[in-house]
Amino acid sequence: MTTDTLTTSLATELRRFIDETFLFGVDISYTDTDSFMENSIIDSTGVLELIAHLESTYRLHIADDDLVPENLDSVSNLVDFINRKRARSITPAVE
Repeated sequence: MTTDTLTTSLATELRRFIDETFLFGVDISYTDTDSFMENSIIDSTGVLELIAHLESTYRLHIADDDLVPENLDSVSNLVDFINRKRARSITPAVE
């Protein structure tokens, strides 16, 4: 599988989770770069549910420092964030 295919698959899965969990399956149009907060897609409580989903589904540890809009406020930001976290987890530590 190519990186583009994995990124597209990840974005599709995240959109599905968002649609089912926060939009309750209602067909609301939003792009991958639309802000969840600005467009009232996810509220502050929803962010906690999103974080729990990311940690359990993708086996990520999300630190307090990670809780910024640049990481969590759109599908594109989430995809980039997950890919960065995955890359860090497989990169050997430099001693």
